[in-house]
Amino acid sequence: MQRVAVESGMILLGLTGSNAYGTAIATSDQDYKGVFIAPKEYYLGFKSIEQKDRGWDSEPGSGQFPYLDGIKDCVVYELRKFLSLIANNNPNILETLWLEPEFYFYISPVGSRLLSYRQEFLSQKVRGSFVGYAYSQIKRVDTHRKWLLNPPAKKPIPQDFGLNDDDYRPLTKGEMHAFLEFLYMLVRDCIEFMEPSQEFYELLVERIDFKGIIKQYPLPEKILPKVQAYTRAKDEFIHLLHVSQAYRKALNQWDAYSRWQQGRNLERKALELKCGYDCKHMSHCIRLLRMGIEILTEGVLKVNRKKVGDADYLLLIRQGEVSYEEVKETADDLFEEIKQVNTNLPKHVDKEFLNSVCVELVEMASGS
Repeated sequence: MQRVAVESGMILLGLTGSNAYGTAIATSDQDYKGVFIAPKEYYLGFKSIEQKDRGWDSEPGSGQFPYLDGIKDCVVYELRKFLSLIANNNPNILETLWLEPEFYFYISPVGSRLLSYRQEFLSQKVRGSFVGYAYSQIKRVDTHRKWLLNPPAKKPIPQDFGLNDDDYRPLTKGEMHAFLEFLYMLVRDCIEFMEPSQEFYELLVERIDFKGIIKQYPLPEKILPKVQAYTRAKDEFIHLLHVSQAYRKALNQWDAYSRWQQGRNLERKALELKCGYDCKHMSHCIRLLRMGIEILTEGVLKVNRKKVGDADYLLLIRQGEVSYEEVKETADDLFEEIKQVNTNLPKHVDKEFLNSVCVELVEMASGS
C-alpha cells in the first residue's frame, strides 16, 4: 500500500525508541510507530496488509506528515495486526500506547479511543514477552562477546564435519525441513486424540511455533535414537541429518559473524572493543526487564526513563561505562525478580474484547 493511502487512514503516530525513553545520544535514529485503519476493501474484500515499514523516504506523502519525508525507521501497523500484537503484550507495541504527550505527533479521535483502552490491554503475558525480548538482547550480547574474545578462524566447510560434495554431501535445507516436517506431523498426530494431552496439543499447535523451533535448532544428539525409532529412518540417514544440522548451524553462525563484522559502524566497533560487550543491547535488556517488573507490580508502562530515574544509568551502560560483570549481575537479578514478582493483572487479554475494540474503531473511522 502506498504511503498516501496509509497516511489517509492514520489514527496514531508517535516517536518511539531511545528518544521516548530519554536515552538518546547524538547518533540515535528517529524511530516512528503508528496505527492506521485500511480502506474498507481490506476488510470486506480479499486485499490484506499488516504494516507499512518501507517507502517513507521514497514515496510521495499526503503533505499531512512532512516530518516523515526522508525517514527510514517508521512502521505503521494496520489496526488488526496491531491488536494481534497487543494480545501477546508485545513490548514494542505496548509502549506505543504509553508515550509522554509530547512524543505523539498525531492522534485522531479514533486514536484517542484506542489509547483509552491501554490499561485493559495489559496482562500477565507481559512476564513472558518482556523476558523473551530481554533474553534476545542478552543472547546477542553473549554472541557478540564470544566473537570479540574468540572470533571464528575460518568459514566452515563440509569436510570439517566428515562430509564432502560428492559421496557424502550435506543435506540441503529443503531436505532437512521435509524430514522435520514429517517428524512434526507424527508428533502432532500422536497426541491429537489423547484427551489428557489436550492442553499440550493446543500449546504445540496453536500457542507456539513448534514446527519452526525444530527446523531452526539442531536435534539434540541424545534424542536421535528416539527420532530414528519414531520415523523408522536408517542409521545412515540419522547420522547424515545430525552432521548436516551441525554443519548448517556452524555455517549460519559464520554468516551472522560476517554480517556483524561488516554492519558495525566504526564508533560502535570501538565501543565494543573498549568495554568488551555490546552496550546498546545490554542497555535494552535492563530497560525491558525493569519495565516488565513495573507493569506487573504497578499496572502501568513507564516509557520515559528520565521520569523513572534510571535513564542516566541506562546511558552509562549504553556508553560502555559499566563493566560487563556488573551489568550482567544486574540483568541476572532482574531476570530472577521478574519471574518471582506477584501481579494482579489478568492472565491474558480477552480476544472477544479485542475483537469488539477492532469493530468499534473501524466503524468510528468509517462513520458508521
